[in-house]
Amino acid sequence: MKILHLTATLDPQAGGPAEGVRQSALALAALGHRVETASLDDPAAPFLAQTALPVPVTALGPARGKYGRTPRVAPWLREHAGRFDAVIVNGLWQYHGFAAWQALSGLGVPYYVFPHGMLDPWFKRTYPLKHLKKWLYWPWAEYRVLRDARAVLFTTEEERVLARQSFWLYRASERVVSYGTAPPPADATALRAAFFAAFPALAGKRLILFLGRIHPKKGCDLLIRAFANVAAAAPDAQLVFAGPGDEDELARLRDEVTRAGIGTRVTWAGMLRDNLKWGAFYASDAFALSSHQENFGIAVVEALACGLPALISDKVNIWREVASDGAGLVAPDTVDGTQRNLRRWFAFDQREAARMRAQAAATFRARFTVEAHTHQLLDVLEADAAQRAYLVGGAQVVSSS
Repeated sequence: MKILHLTATLDPQAGGPAEGVRQSALALAALGHRVETASLDDPAAPFLAQTALPVPVTALGPARGKYGRTPRVAPWLREHAGRFDAVIVNGLWQYHGFAAWQALSGLGVPYYVFPHGMLDPWFKRTYPLKHLKKWLYWPWAEYRVLRDARAVLFTTEEERVLARQSFWLYRASERVVSYGTAPPPADATALRAAFFAAFPALAGKRLILFLGRIHPKKGCDLLIRAFANVAAAAPDAQLVFAGPGDEDELARLRDEVTRAGIGTRVTWAGMLRDNLKWGAFYASDAFALSSHQENFGIAVVEALACGLPALISDKVNIWREVASDGAGLVAPDTVDGTQRNLRRWFAFDQREAARMRAQAAATFRARFTVEAHTHQLLDVLEADAAQRAYLVGGAQVVSSS
């Protein structure tokens, strides 16, 4: 098939959706499908060269404002959409989705939408003013984008159910397509050594790793407070935050660490890429994510792939799979819940911890590989393509008779 991934940005600092597009494009191309990506990025953006994909990338920016409006998107889609069997729109609330709805209408090229958790009602409860603003353009923009999509693709059943709760005006053809990521590099010993070479003060410590975009929804403040409450009982434990974040949010969290009196027990590693990122996973004792809202959690899946148990909240939409498999520990997104996960993990003996590490890797292989995601996505696209071909063929037979 010929497939276009359309997204707001391919910037790695944007978090899971950008990485998901990258992994999906790589996996589809590896199976022999022709894949291209298009984004609202500035063509001169440095990260486009630094994270080059082995598929064509068209940057249609620079975009204006947070909405990302750029006049090149709709004309480019009208000109080039005929080359594709399907267009996959990644994410909501930015111009690329509305442009796809405008440009593809009447062209006979179906588009599909991955909301990537952006319809979760947590946003409505947490940012009511922003939600009110979204209502101003929901009826004429995002509602129509979802309504007219060939299918809206949710990565978990939990996400699909939650999406119905944000706006009463909602209509979509819903499908669930499990998400996934590529397996990690296999040279764990070398990657672990490279990480400790970059952060020698962490050698010999029992690392509790948070890796991802540092944002209020991620519950980093809960993790800090919970760790402070158990730190005395685990003197060899060190909390590591790795990832980009807004300077105000980082300052707020550093103040939280100071007030908790655990400044020497917390490391701010910044954003880790490539080998350092994988080295951090392999060097750590457990992965912690106390999110108030998490559609899927690519970083959680990457941790599982490295045999790293996930200590997560029940607002991470794959929590049921993690809990039922015994690949980690799950609790509410509160200080008490996060503290409970940490205490339980620190109380495990070596045998129990080893069993959970082995199960973490097994859960990744069974549920969350990019190959499984790709095959499920192709099942949807190819079934729809066959149905369209059948309907067109039937119409031609009727016409000729």
